[in-house]
Amino acid sequence: MTDPIRLVLVDDHRMFRSGVKAELDPSLEVVGEAADVDEAVRVVAATRPDVVLLDVHLPGGNGNGGSDVISGSRGATTGSGAPVRFLALSVSDAAEDVIAVIRAGARGYVTKTISGNDLTTAIRRVADGDAVFSPRLAGFVLDAFGAAAGEIAEVDEELDRLSAREREVMRLIARGYQYKEVAKELFISVKTVETHVSSVLRKLQLSSRHELTAWAVGRRLL
Repeated sequence: MTDPIRLVLVDDHRMFRSGVKAELDPSLEVVGEAADVDEAVRVVAATRPDVVLLDVHLPGGNGNGGSDVISGSRGATTGSGAPVRFLALSVSDAAEDVIAVIRAGARGYVTKTISGNDLTTAIRRVADGDAVFSPRLAGFVLDAFGAAAGEIAEVDEELDRLSAREREVMRLIARGYQYKEVAKELFISVKTVETHVSSVLRKLQLSSRHELTAWAVGRRLL
């Protein structure tokens, strides 16, 4: 019998973590969980897992979510001395989210529409050192790090002022969502949405949601 793959789950929704655990194959042993960046870094250091399965949008850290977890765990190793590997699992398939977490050091990126069996396979492959992406994202990642790398870098420069959560709120507002709809979509309060929108407008030096929509459309972020 081979040793089970030791896994840490990082997501700010406890019920989602419970659902993932229920779907995973018994050959995957969940040795730790975390709900935010700082807790995740501590858990990874304490448990030394083979794979960290993490969302890209998390509270804490420097506002960069999963990328902060990876950066904060730089140099972490498993019990056998191999590097800890990271697999992003997110509802988002936005360009800047994928590129940011891959640049930070993730070995793969899959979306939350993935089945339990496919997620188990993805975790095993990442543990073996492979790179794994949801089918729709694979071609995009190749393009982003190839001929289109310059264009993606340019977009990233524009977005560097915004935290990961601010980018998420920005995209929904620019698509025409009302504050209550954004709050429901992201499981946050309306007041928190208002705070994020004010911060986005200030950082981008815009004065209205109409200008924000034009800004996002001009950068093909919708």
